Amino acid sequence: MTIIDNAVYVDGRRAAHPETLEQTFETLEATGGSMAWIGLYRPSHEEMAQVAQEFRLHDLAVEDAINAHQRPKMERYDDMLFTVLRPARYIDETETVEFGELHIFTGPNYVVTVRHAESAGVGLVRKRLESDPELLRLGPEAVLYALLDRVVDDYLPVVRGLENDIDEIEDQLFADDATVSRRIYELAREVIQFQRALHPLERMVESLEGGFGKYAVDVELQRSLRDVRDHLSHFASRADSFRDILQNALLLDGTLTANRQNEASAAQNEQVKKISSWAAIFFAPSLVAGIYGMNFHGMPELDWQYGYPYALALMVVAGFLLWLIFKRRQWL
Repeated sequence: MTIIDNAVYVDGRRAAHPETLEQTFETLEATGGSMAWIGLYRPSHEEMAQVAQEFRLHDLAVEDAINAHQRPKMERYDDMLFTVLRPARYIDETETVEFGELHIFTGPNYVVTVRHAESAGVGLVRKRLESDPELLRLGPEAVLYALLDRVVDDYLPVVRGLENDIDEIEDQLFADDATVSRRIYELAREVIQFQRALHPLERMVESLEGGFGKYAVDVELQRSLRDVRDHLSHFASRADSFRDILQNALLLDGTLTANRQNEASAAQNEQVKKISSWAAIFFAPSLVAGIYGMNFHGMPELDWQYGYPYALALMVVAGFLLWLIFKRRQWL
């Protein structure tokens, strides 16, 4: 059974605990001024069809609720409002943002919530509203606003988690850590996913505020939604700044990596210069010794009394001159 909680409320208080959907529909019809709140978890086609038929839910919205994988959105079908929210939580061990999916059908006297991920958020909202009958008495709109407020409030730990990891990355950048590039890229991907959940909500809240007058929304609910908008605006701006910081961090990491490679190349060039210089210095004596070691009869100075000291002196002078030249050029 995918029914998580099922209740009928009268005057802001739980008046019935139906065990089946049929009992919910019967109680709702028999009780005037009541509101049904049905919580479903990954409902089957049959269960969704039963709810859709009773509340005359639009086929397109029902199809979206069953198939899931929807982006945050809000669509109105006559007197029914269909809302898709993306609850999120930050997993610090893997540095990822885990998204759920919450579909909300709100009508004149009913709320149907459909979840596609494990989450205690809806249950906590129900408990909070049941402890505040004055707020729950305001009907389905109060439930929708409370759910929206809960989803947005749960974004705060996500923002803090991302912010903490970005601070660590900034320290890691100058520590010559080879893994920082991958970490920046993966965290930037999580920030982008978070932005995709945040920015549509801003337009949704604006749409709800635009309907305050048309649908005579209670003043208390108007204040609640404005508070949600303020939090949402703050989180969205923080997420935007995170993306900019990570993009700059990726560029900085590329620059630092290039600098380190240039420094390594320069150091290698210096070593090559030294090796080449000493090779040239040792090559000069080897050249002289090689020529005099040929022992041809026609070679000049072969029978000269001072030929051997002269050859040695020539080797030393040639080596010294090369050493002096390389030293002045700072190769040695």
